[in-house]
Amino acid sequence: MAVSDFERYPLTFGPSPVHQLPRLSAHLGGATVWAKREDVNSGLAFGGNKTRKLEYIVPDVLARGADTLVSIGGYQSNHTRQVAAVAAKLGMKAVLVQENWVDWPDPLSDRIGNIQLSRIMGADVRLDSSGFDIGIRDSWKNAIADVEASGGKPYPIPAGASEHHLGGLGFANWAYEVEAQERELGVFFDTIIVCTVTGSTHAGMIAGFAGQERPRRVIGIDASATLKKTRDQVARIARHTAQLIGLERDLRDDEITVLEGWAGDLYGIPVDSTLEAIRLGGTLEGMITDTVYEGKSLAGLIDLVSSRDIPADSNVLYAHLGGQLSLNAYSGLFR
Repeated sequence: MAVSDFERYPLTFGPSPVHQLPRLSAHLGGATVWAKREDVNSGLAFGGNKTRKLEYIVPDVLARGADTLVSIGGYQSNHTRQVAAVAAKLGMKAVLVQENWVDWPDPLSDRIGNIQLSRIMGADVRLDSSGFDIGIRDSWKNAIADVEASGGKPYPIPAGASEHHLGGLGFANWAYEVEAQERELGVFFDTIIVCTVTGSTHAGMIAGFAGQERPRRVIGIDASATLKKTRDQVARIARHTAQLIGLERDLRDDEITVLEGWAGDLYGIPVDSTLEAIRLGGTLEGMITDTVYEGKSLAGLIDLVSSRDIPADSNVLYAHLGGQLSLNAYSGLFR
């Protein structure tokens, strides 16, 4: 099967826009930097990368006759906000387990930003004090059981939709979308930069690009601060997705690149390079990135381009995955 053989329920405006970042490129003095914008590509509650993944999961939700989407994330999860939006669009209920994944001293982090929007959209938001882990959580299993016990038909969606068997398809398709946009723009992106935490965004890209003729580097910038776990999960999901879409070879280890150096010590806690990257993207391009994901992947891009690890004659595509709403929970940083 090819990725085009899988049913897709449209939740986006079509291919996400690609544009050049000329002032950032000039400032870094090396490669030409472009961005592909998942953050401005859906009418559902500010969209983001998980909306694209959910396009491939919704047909399965409908086929199973579910009435409640059950998912999990941190207090400021972008993913759970997108699940709440999709549930609203489908006329379903959403039960969202929101764990305390980030030890950050903002007293309003359970009331503003992403979680506020989930409540506005009618989701049943359940706070849990458990800390960060990219694995499968008991709190989520308990929420699924609760829905069943009350006579509902739950559809489980794991954190980031990553461990879902269809979770990599959205960004496998993204890779083919990039290829089509390159033809239109007359450019080839030899390097892709993407943030990596639960892994299926990066993994889907790897699988999709692996079936194309021209080789390129797909660089995941770790923001989990649990590097080995994340790298193993990316590799597993990428190989599974490659198999799903009919890639007739095994992925090579050198196709699976997760780089450390910008995550800091803990998930969700910004470091100096995060804040510098956020300010640079904002002041040079009016492009807003967040403290948890995109600020860290942008910091990685800035260093890799500046150091010429990415050669000066490269065209780099920065995957902007969204997530700006969580900035509300970090208000003290930008006084």
